[in-house]
This record gives sequence, C-alpha cells and structure tokens, in this order.
Amino acid sequence: MKTRNSKTRRIIIGLDGVPYGLIKDLTEKGVMPNMKRMIKEGIFKRMVSSIPEVSSVAWSSIITGANPGEHGIYGFTDIAEESYRLSFPNFYNLKVPPFWMDKSYGKSVIINVPSTYPAAPLDGVLIAGFVALDLNKAVYPQSLVEKLEQLDYRIDVDSKKAHQSMELFLRDLNRTLESRIAAYEYLWDEVDWNTFMLVFTGTDRLSHFLWGAYEDDSHRFHSDFLTHFRKIDEVLGDINDRLKDEDLLIILSDHGFEWLEESVNVNVHLKNCGLLSFKNNPPKSLNDIEYSTIAFALDPGRIYINMENRYPRGSVKENEKESVVRDLIQAFESLRIGNRKVIDRIYRREEIYQGSMLDRAPDLVLMPKTGFDLKAGIKANELSEKTIFTGKHNQTDAFLFVKGNFDISTISDEPSVFDVLKLSTDSGLRNPLTAKGGDL
Repeated sequence: MKTRNSKTRRIIIGLDGVPYGLIKDLTEKGVMPNMKRMIKEGIFKRMVSSIPEVSSVAWSSIITGANPGEHGIYGFTDIAEESYRLSFPNFYNLKVPPFWMDKSYGKSVIINVPSTYPAAPLDGVLIAGFVALDLNKAVYPQSLVEKLEQLDYRIDVDSKKAHQSMELFLRDLNRTLESRIAAYEYLWDEVDWNTFMLVFTGTDRLSHFLWGAYEDDSHRFHSDFLTHFRKIDEVLGDINDRLKDEDLLIILSDHGFEWLEESVNVNVHLKNCGLLSFKNNPPKSLNDIEYSTIAFALDPGRIYINMENRYPRGSVKENEKESVVRDLIQAFESLRIGNRKVIDRIYRREEIYQGSMLDRAPDLVLMPKTGFDLKAGIKANELSEKTIFTGKHNQTDAFLFVKGNFDISTISDEPSVFDVLKLSTDSGLRNPLTAKGGDL
C-alpha cells in the first residue's frame, strides 16, 4: 500500500440531489457567491449518477468506487433470497468496504452519508445518515452521542411535516441544517483528522417538495428555497476559507433533480398487462403473489422476473426467460400516459451491472422520460397520479467540483459517481497544484 502524503487532507462535501444546472443557475444569479468564486479556482462538471438514481445506490457507489453488481446495493429495499419478503439493506449489507476503511486515508470524520447505518467502527468518527433509526446506533464512537444531543443533532428532516404544513417542514429543514453545521464545526476543530466527509441531505428533501418553488419566482416559497441554498453556500465558503494549500476539496451531488409531472405505478401496469396477480385485493405484501405472476417491480423501476428456481411461486422456466424479457420490454416501451411515452430506456441487468452480486440484481431497470417518476407500491390502483411532490430525481444532471491537490488527468470527460473515489486515491493526488480552473 502506498504511503499517503501526511500533509494532504481530503475534504468531500455532498449536496444530496443538487443538479449541475441548479448550481450553474444560482452561482450566476448571485445566490451562491462563494461557490461561484470556488468554481473559478477548480474544475466544475456535470456528472452521471447510478442506475437507478437513488441515494442508497449512488452514495454506496461514491464511497466504494464500485458498481452495484460489486457492492450489492440496488435500492432502499431488496428481496430476501428465495422469498418474496422485502428486506431493507443497511451498511452491513455493503459488500465492498468504503474508502475510510483504507488506512491510507488516515483518521476520518464521516457525517451524514446515506446508507451508513448502523455505524461501524473506524479510525475516526462516523455519524450515519438516512436511513438511521436510532442515534445511539448511528454514531461511532458512542462517547460522541451526548455532545450531539447537546447540539440538538438531527439525522434527517421530518418529511411528514410537509404533508401538514410547508411552513412546519421548512422550519424543521432549517433546524436540521443548523444542527448539521454545528456538528461539522465541532468535529472539524475537535478531531485531528486526515479525511473529512460531510453530506447535506436537506437539499434533496427541499427539492422533492418545492422544486416548483425554485422554478417559479412568484411562488410563495421561492425565497425560502433560495435561502436554504444561501445557507449551504455560506458553509461552503467557510470550508473553503479553512483549506490549506495542499488540501484536496471535492464537492458533489449523488444525482440531479427535475420537475415532476406524474408518478407512474409500475406494478399497476404489470397487472393491467396480465403479468402480475395477487391472491388478495389489495395485497398485504409481495407474499400474496400468485403462481401466474410473470414479473413484479420494486421502487423505483426495478423489474424482477418470477423465476421458477428463484422464488417460492416462480412460474417462469429458464428456457422461457428470454422470451419473457422481450415481452416485458415491449410492454413498457408501449406504455403511455396521454400521448406521452413514459419509459425512456430499458436496461437488462448485464448491460449496467457486473460483479459477484450480479445474481441479486433486478432483471430489468426502467428509466423514465423527463417529468415521470416511477413507483412500485403494490396497493396502488391507478396507473398514474399527481402527489404533493413537485420534484424528482434525474440521473444525468449530478455535479462534480474538484479543487486543490489533484491530478487533472484523473477526471474523465463524462464523470460518473463511480469515478469520484479515483480523485482522492494516492494516484489521484499531485503536488504542487497546477490544475486548471474553470468549467471544462
């Protein structure tokens, strides 16, 4: 193992769900002046997310540099082997160790990275992010819990408040951000760290509920949306001011965001096509799947073929699988809401995944057209619906910013979340800094 340059510190800041286009827009309009100044000093590029573009998959890919076929995380839910029982993958299900387990990164402070619960021992400090159910199990070392409670630390925004009142939601969003900032300031000074990673996830929650407020400057909550990003920008400016000449700074998002027109229920379409049936209506769980079922879906658009030797009531034989795949592709390629085609692209698992966990991957993954959000709840009756959400994830418009001690040749023309870790490895660093700034 190569010995790390002890003078080089790595700082990684995540803005969950923040698109390249939004950063470009808000820096140009003066909402994020610190980020604008920083972009002139580094490299700022559009980045591609994982497939599907959900936080559990994307952040697992960012912290391991591995494909889901290797690290084994395909979504916030999965199917237990040889059953229809839903499981909820956590940090112990990650099959590739995160970068902070590599001794070359030195002592690490890791704050609020999604899908790192429960907190596992490391050389340093870890505060797990969403989904984390218990602060005591979300923190390593345990001795830090008392201090976090004093700081009124919050793991995540209470999104239920948005369904009651947007004012209540925004108040909770701001309190959560303030507690995150307080934890960052305390740990930055308190711990003698070599690597510091901090993720802000309120940006994702804000965009889900109030993307319309961002796009419409006459919206009642437009200024609240911008205020949140002004506060984020102040933190970025503070971090930038704390940097040393030999430091590496990476700021990035795990996926982009866009306007949401309608949510489309994938399992309803499968039922309408005669490809999915349940013994109860509405079904209590996937355990209600009938033998006649050909395929079923998990969020957001992961399709699993009901194979004979894979599931308890599997109906599809191995020699029938290819024909079923073609039928499923045709069924989703023809799916329309009104006059609009819903599905933009359909991937076979072998096209996008590789590794020892490939057999756990969905058989097909659907990617929607702009404006459509795919859902896979089993109790829905309508093919499409409009909900409280006005924003949805976008796979092609994440962003990556790099500044400081890095080798410009390690940044590809079209970077993806799988490439981020290369920038912070020993081979991705260089001294002295001669990197060209600006937008490539």
